[in-house]
Parts: sequence; C-alpha cells; structure tokens
Amino acid sequence: MFDKILIANRGEIAVRVMRSLKEMGIATVAVFSEADRQALHVRMADEAVCVGPAQSSQSYLRMDKIIDACRKTGATAVHPGYGFLSENAEFARQCQEAKITFTGPSPEANEAMGEKTRARELMQKAGVPLVPGTPEAVEEATQALAAAEEMGFPVLVKASAGGGGKGMRRVDRAADFVDAFEGARREALSAFGNGDVYVEKFVVNPRHVELQILADSQGHTIHLFERDCSIQRRHQKIIEETPCPVLSEEIRQKMGQVAVEAARAVDYEGAGTVEFLLDAEENFYFLEMNTRLQVEHPITELITGVDLVKWQVRIAAGESLDMEQDQVQRKGAAIECRIYAEDVENGFRPAPGPVLELTAPQGPGVRDDSGVYSGSVVPVHYDPMISKLCVWGKDREEALARMRRAIDEYVILGLTTNLEFHREVLEHPDVVSGDYDTQFVPDWLEERQRPKKKHGHTAELAAVLATHRRDERLQAQTSVGGAGGGGGSKSRWKDLGRLRQLGRHH
Repeated sequence: MFDKILIANRGEIAVRVMRSLKEMGIATVAVFSEADRQALHVRMADEAVCVGPAQSSQSYLRMDKIIDACRKTGATAVHPGYGFLSENAEFARQCQEAKITFTGPSPEANEAMGEKTRARELMQKAGVPLVPGTPEAVEEATQALAAAEEMGFPVLVKASAGGGGKGMRRVDRAADFVDAFEGARREALSAFGNGDVYVEKFVVNPRHVELQILADSQGHTIHLFERDCSIQRRHQKIIEETPCPVLSEEIRQKMGQVAVEAARAVDYEGAGTVEFLLDAEENFYFLEMNTRLQVEHPITELITGVDLVKWQVRIAAGESLDMEQDQVQRKGAAIECRIYAEDVENGFRPAPGPVLELTAPQGPGVRDDSGVYSGSVVPVHYDPMISKLCVWGKDREEALARMRRAIDEYVILGLTTNLEFHREVLEHPDVVSGDYDTQFVPDWLEERQRPKKKHGHTAELAAVLATHRRDERLQAQTSVGGAGGGGGSKSRWKDLGRLRQLGRHH
C-alpha cells in the first residue's frame, strides 16, 4: 500500500479523495493554482504544492508540474479525481515512466475508451448494443449528411474525443446539418484539441442510465448497479438517482452484464462507468465509457456501502476485489443534486464570488461533498460547483422527502445558487412519479413560469449585517473585559436559517 498520494485535482473531489486516504492512513499531497491558495483541499492536505497561475492550462493541466510535485514530496501515486487529467492517456503513460502509480486504468484502456469511434468499434466486436451511427469519424460534411439522411433525422453530430456535451449538436433537418457539423467540429477542436466528429442516430426521449463497475488486475470485474442521470440540461447532468425508477429487474441484470463485458473488452482496471441510452421499450444502447470516478459516485456508495475511492487505491496497489457479483447488495434509494453558484433566471450563468456564510444540511441520511467554506471564494476560473448534496432513504419516497428537507436547511449567503431550482424540479409531478427522460428539463423550461421575486435576498443581507454588528459588539466587549462568551454561534446559524425560510415563503 502507498504511504503518500498526490491528488491532481481541486475542489470538492480533492477533498472527497483526501477523506478516504486519511481513513486508510495514507498521507496526502494537494496541488493548487495561485487562485486556490486558500482553498479547502489545500488546508486539508498534509502537504501542498503550488503548480502555477490560475489558468488550468498553466497549472492543473501541466503534467510536468504534477509529476515534479510528486518527486518533490515523495508521493508514489497520483489520484486524478475527475476532469482535468483523469482520462488523459498521455498523463497515465508519463506517470508510468516516472515510476509513479496512476490510480486509474492503463493508458491503453484510456485510449481505447476515450476516443468515441474506437470505443464503438470495440463494443461492437464485444457484442454490446450500439446506437446506429458512422463507424468512424467523418471528414466531409457532404459525406456526413448522406449518412445522416440514411439513418433518418433527428441525428447527433458528436465529438470523437471528450464529452460533457461539448462538440455535440442535435440536428432535426437536413437543411441545418452542414452548419451544425462545422460548428461541432470547431467546438471539439477548441475543447479537446481534436476536431474529429461522427454522426449518430438520435434516440428520441431516452433515459440516460449508467452502470458503475469495478475491476481488479486479476481479471475480476463486477458492477455496482445503475444510476439514472436523465435530469440534465445541454447534456450536463443536474440531478442523479439510484435505482432508476422505471428499470425492470430483468433489464437491470442484462445491462449489468453488458457493462461488465464492455470493461473486460479493454482489460479495464479500477473504477469506471458504462453509460447507456434506455428507450421507452427498455431497449438499451451503449453511449460511452468514462474511465474515471464520476461526479455522481456518492449515491452508489450510499446504496451499496462500498467506498469507490478506497477501492481505486487498493486496485492500483495490486489488491484483488474481495466480493463477487452476488455479494454486492443494494439497499434503499439515493439522490444527488449538484449545487452550483449560478443564476438560473439568467440562462444558468455562472455566478462565482465570495461565500459570506455557509452551513450544510445535516441529519439522517444526508451527505454533502463540498470544497468551500464560510469566508472562501468560488473562483471565476473553474467550474462553479459548491457541493454535491446527496441523500439516502429506505425507498425513493423517503429519499425525495429527505432531499427537499436538506435543500431547505442549506444556507449559502453571498452567492446566487441553483438551490431553489433543485427544489422546483423535485416537486414537479413527473419527477415525483419517476416519469421523466433526458428532454424533461429542456421541455419544462420552455413552459416554466419565472418565480416571483421573493424577499430572501433582502433577508439574507439583513442577517449578514446583523451578524457582523453583533460580532463587532462581542469583540468590543471582550477587548474591555466583557463576557464575550461563546460568541452565540448556534443562535447565529438558527437566525440565518429562519431568515432564509422567511425569504422563501413570504
């Protein structure tokens, strides 16, 4: 087992990885940009190394600086988290050459599954069902249009490299195809340095269902059930849940076996996710494989009790899985909401800035993976995620009720967030019933009425001002020998929570 591991990431995922490593007795090394000097992951680590300026291209994406930080600190392994270098085959290869263990799949597996058209070819050979599409990247728009017309519209033009909705265009008419094709190529080249795109049949109103897998170096591969990620906007996930509320047990078992076979087809090692589209008749099609830890991994941990980060490290250290497929048990239901600093009413525009006050919800079945704290800053340079708010319940009904309660308890002052948007979604009848698909959010937003302006912002500002003045008075009393005492921190949080509730309901 490793004595010291460097986490080549930032924010909540770096914090989450560190927590498991500390439980394992492994020392942690953080890397940080100049913008993240006071970040929570830097404060929590045993050691921290600055790797450059705020721009990720000059810091978190600099392979040479990450490897140099390992050498300086004596870290013998790297955990990449997700994003940044997590699916970069060249980084995994450079780690190998530097005798540093990369706690993820091999460079070959990353290459095989990271390039979409190659992954489709491999999955076809392995007998995995695929959405109809071009077998390889298409260079000419006229050739791609001919393929699209043969498949029948609507189609998707998709980047061969990368993901997250970048380099992806839905096209409903032949007249719009060439512009969409060229636009996807430009965006793919800008985002991934690779402008290759291919064409795929668009599955109308599918659900997006993914299977979590674990595989060791001795050839044992298992799945840890599915997550439904259909509540999304512009191909970006917003809310995830497990189990999928409409999946039959028969299809669940088939999808699980296909996911395992997909991982075996590339000799996969570590934690990964095989993603599928599920249509109304429960036909499912391979979408892609993410060769890393997923943002939504905590809800799988909540229903199975398996710490995926610990198993990533154990597998990287050569240990074998200590469980067979029939020993993996699912208990209850879990939901994750991605909490962002963003202005929903202005096109979901990022809204980074200082966090004046923050108190996370607590109580039974609540887990909040966060990378910020009161007095910290959500920087302008990176994804404006505040936290991943997760809940567990004995069934879906309890999990939904628990998430609504947790959202009500969450106090974040100083930032515009999407908390209220999450509550709106979770109260929608289609979500309550489980009858939704990947078009739910786009369709609902077209008919949604903008909420009436509430007094919450004013109440929060008043609470901050009152708290500031009270702290000044207490400080003054202490400086002249006053009682000062415990500072009234409990009452402060209660006041802030009550004021936020007043702002919501009046």
